[in-house]
Amino acid sequence: MPATIDDVLTEALFASDLQRSQEPTAELIREAVTATVSRLGASECAALVAQEFGEHPDCALGRMRWARTAVRRAF
Repeated sequence: MPATIDDVLTEALFASDLQRSQEPTAELIREAVTATVSRLGASECAALVAQEFGEHPDCALGRMRWARTAVRRAF
C-alpha cells in the first residue's frame, strides 16, 4: 500500500532527533522533517520507524502519536 504524504512526514519526524520535550514550534518541526527526509529518504525513515516499533514498542507508540499530531499542526 503506498504511503500518503502525511505518513512520510510523520515517519520523518519520528526518525528525526527532535524531541517532544523540546516543545518544538511548527517551524522547527517542518525543518526537522525536511532535513530528515533529505538525509535519509522516505524509505529509510519508514525502516527506522519499523525498527523502533520492533525494539521498543512501548516508547514508539507515544512518539508516533506525538509525531502524527505535530505534523498535522505544522503542515
